[in-house]
This record gives sequence, structure tokens and C-alpha cells, in this order.
Amino acid sequence: ELVSFLQRHRRLVNELVRDNIELVEGGSLQLLTRYPRFLDFDNKRTVFYQQLQREMPRFRYGSLRLNIHREQLLESSYHQLAHRSAEEMRARLNVDYVGEEGMDAGGLRRDWYLKVSQAMFNPLYALFTTCDGVTYQPNPASGVNVDHLAYLRFVGRVVGKAIYEQQFLDAHFTPSFYKHMLGVPVGLSDLEGIDEEYYRHLKFMLENEGVCEDLDLDFTVVAQEFGKSRVIELKPGGAEIPVTDENKHEYVSLVSNYRTTEDIKEQLEAFLSGFHDLIPRKLISTFNERELELLISGLPTIDLDDWKANTVYTAGYTARSPIIRWFWELVDTYGNEERTLLLQFVTGTSKVPLGGFEALIGMSGPQKFNIHRVRNKSALPTAHSCFNQLDLPEYDTKEELEWKLLTAIRETEGFGFA
Repeated sequence: ELVSFLQRHRRLVNELVRDNIELVEGGSLQLLTRYPRFLDFDNKRTVFYQQLQREMPRFRYGSLRLNIHREQLLESSYHQLAHRSAEEMRARLNVDYVGEEGMDAGGLRRDWYLKVSQAMFNPLYALFTTCDGVTYQPNPASGVNVDHLAYLRFVGRVVGKAIYEQQFLDAHFTPSFYKHMLGVPVGLSDLEGIDEEYYRHLKFMLENEGVCEDLDLDFTVVAQEFGKSRVIELKPGGAEIPVTDENKHEYVSLVSNYRTTEDIKEQLEAFLSGFHDLIPRKLISTFNERELELLISGLPTIDLDDWKANTVYTAGYTARSPIIRWFWELVDTYGNEERTLLLQFVTGTSKVPLGGFEALIGMSGPQKFNIHRVRNKSALPTAHSCFNQLDLPEYDTKEELEWKLLTAIRETEGFGFA
């Protein structure tokens, strides 16, 4: 009954919380801490920072001063922060750039967070890899850098420190990597953000009978390490176990776990050890992976006119279709948070390209935002992030569209399959 009440009155409940956050902190709405999905992002964030300052208070004995060489920004930052204790990392950060005038009244600190977050993705360090040029996850081959685990622990501290200081990074990660930060189980759907083509092959195998024999697979994967191939068994004796229709679900589960988790296990452990120096797992777990992206990267500024001008319609929809008019009327009423959640839902990230919506990238290159007509009116809207595609049923009323669209972008997880 409580869940049903919160679903029906979510907007009212969140307005009450905005007016008095103490209702959640020991007040009459304290039960919301057990059902955080019904709290809007801004309310979750407020509660999170109150709890964080109680459990991880700021280090009060001096500041953390960095003297940074711009030409060696990542190395310079690493050598000055890697040896600091977790308690010292909670001190206020002050940044000076060697050879430059200026005192840090906040601007230099913001600049450092921006620049260090860009530097950590530099392919020369081999710490992260990307499949789309937008979202990143740890590189399974990071071992080419002999200090890779120490650097990944440092990067975890930088991300944790940015959250702690309420600073934003120019960093967007894969959904599976956000889930690892949250301690949330990772599954097949998360493989789409890492290797979309491989994900489609696995989905095809699951959805069709009789294809396993033609593929001639067994319970192994082939890993590439320093230019050499190595066969890894997904289970004991896996090289002798053929994949069949009877065991293909187990195979897909094991290979998905390998690609999203086991293949980068030591990198994940290093990053998370640094991240949790500043951000306790039990506190960050109140967010979902989309909200964690916003906590790290901030809310983008979304130009609605640019978005509409660079949207295409397929399967019978046009810009004049009633439901399309309703759709844009609703998005026009959304605040920046709800628009960002919609953008995340469809494209897989909150990042708007520098060139605007015209420069959106999909699996095969430039791919505009696409609203595709589907016939199942009882279903919620779904998304195919690698194609920037929203599958939108042709609902009978604007009210039904409003409820189902908000339900989809706020409460559903995972991605569709095209």
C-alpha cells in the first residue's frame, strides 16, 4: 500500500521534502530512505550530502595544497595525492599551477577537476577504453602501464573527491561501470554499452532455436594480452563443453559476466578502493546508475529547440502526429532534471555533444535522436541507446503518455534491443 501511495503521489511527496528535508531525516517521511526510487534526484542529493557530512566529516587541520605542472598534470597530481590518507583527502583542496599567477578562490580548483578528468582518459595512459568515444570503462589491457593499478586507485579517489566536494568532472562512464560503483549486479543488458555488436549476437542466440550448433562455441573466451591470444575457461572444463540450446542461457550469463566484470576485475578493485576512501558504498547506493552520472558530471544545459530540430520520426510518425505534438509539449514542461533523464534514457548518457544534437553519435557514426512508432499501447516506452532511438507507442491520450513516459525514464533499468 505504501508503494502504491508513493507512486500515485510522488510529485506531492517530493514537494514536501523540498520544503522540509528533515521529513526524510527522522521525520514523518523517513520511510522514503527504504524506497529511494520515489525521491527525485535533487532530494536524493540533498539527503546524501547531509548523511555524507555526518559520516565522513571534513578534515579540519589544514588544506590539501597542490602545485601542479600543466604539462604533466596527471602525473603531478598523482604524486601529490596518492600517498595521502583517506582522512587527509577530505581536506579542502587548493590548487596552484607552477609558473602561473593567481590565487585559488575556487576557479583554479574547478579547472583542475576538469583537466584531470580529461587527462585520465588519455589513451597514452591506457587506463580506460571506449567503444563510442563518449563513455568509458577500465581498460582490461591497462597492464601495459606498469603503475596502472596505483593510477586507477588514484582516479577512483579523484572521482570520489569530486563528489565529496560537489565538483563536476568531464567524465562519462558506461552503465556497467556506474553499477560497479553502486554495488549493483551487472547483466547482459549492460554489455550493450561496451560492445553493442557482441550484445546483439548473444541476444540473437537466446531468441532463436538451433543456431548454437552452427556457431560451434564452447564455454571459453579468447583474451588478447600484449598481442598474444589466451583461452580462458568460463567454468571448469569449459573447453570441452559445447554451447547448446539447453545450456546457452548459462553461457550468455557467464560470458556477459566475464566481459563486464571478470575481464577488468583487478582494475575495478583498484578504482573502487580509492573511490570508497571518500564515498561509502551504503550512502552512494541510494542512487541509480543514471543519477550517479549526474552526480559526477552535473546536469547539462539542454536546448529544446535544437533537440526538436534534430529529431527524426519513423514507422509512420511525423512532426505533425498528435502524439509527437503531445511529446514535445510535455518535454517543454519538464525541468532540466527530467529532460536530462529522458536524454539518458534514449542515448545512454547525459552528455550533449559540443556541436549540439546534430552531432549525436550512434553505433555507426552520426545518429540523430529518433522517435519510432510501435503498436503495443499497453507497453511503456523503450529505448535503443546505440541508435539514439525512442520506441514510443501511439497512446490514446496525452495523460497516458505523460504517466508512462515519466515512469519509463524514472523507474526502468536496462535498454531495449533492436
